[in-house]
Amino acid sequence: MSVTYDFSNKVALVTGAASGMGFATAKAFAESGASVALSDINAEALNSAVESLKGINPNVAGFVCDVADEPQVAQLIKDIVSRFGRLDIAFNNAGIQVPACDAADEPVEAFDKVNAINLRGVWACQKYELQQMRDQGEGVIVNCSSTGGLVGLAKLASYHASKHGVIGMTKSAALEYAPRGIRINAVCPGAIDTPMVADMLKKGALTDEMIAAAQPIGRLGRPEEIAAAVLWLSSPGASFLVGHALAVDGGFTAH
Repeated sequence: MSVTYDFSNKVALVTGAASGMGFATAKAFAESGASVALSDINAEALNSAVESLKGINPNVAGFVCDVADEPQVAQLIKDIVSRFGRLDIAFNNAGIQVPACDAADEPVEAFDKVNAINLRGVWACQKYELQQMRDQGEGVIVNCSSTGGLVGLAKLASYHASKHGVIGMTKSAALEYAPRGIRINAVCPGAIDTPMVADMLKKGALTDEMIAAAQPIGRLGRPEEIAAAVLWLSSPGASFLVGHALAVDGGFTAH
């Protein structure tokens, strides 16, 4: 069964939109009639993603941005509003993984890098999105956490710290802004078939056997399955969902 949404007359922002879950979500919003702002740090990949979506929906545009740089994020939101007139929905998806490492040996550079993007980047995006949505009196934000925001995992303390932080920030901001007409939630993907997971498989940090054992559904998730969850969270169908961390993980957190 295919679920369809109508996001006509809505403007959606997706960060980390050049590939993986971000691109799948931008594509789903475009197919549903939204004007879509795709943002990514990789200009070449971003341009390719935007061009591939213009055949689906001409109201798409790309914006190069490093979410770890707050002034760039502030400018990103200004540029989107200048281009489209408003901002209704944001999926703060940009994120990275760091190499697995014993917690006693992890260099501070790894901790700073993953938190600069995964946590401070989401904080900055949410901050400037909220400023615009507060003026509008409405809006929806979906922050990308992870099953790593719900559980721990050996040798990935810094990554899990960043993703736990996203959930705490989501819940706190959701309480503050629900009375002002803005809903904020988080999505927590399990192991999804993305370039980042493919790299982990290539390096041996993750194996097919580990995925089959950890995710009762017995396979990787598809980027389109995360996109479907984000569109639902952004839709009127999820109008009573506030401050929730939605696990989309093939059963991983049901253990």
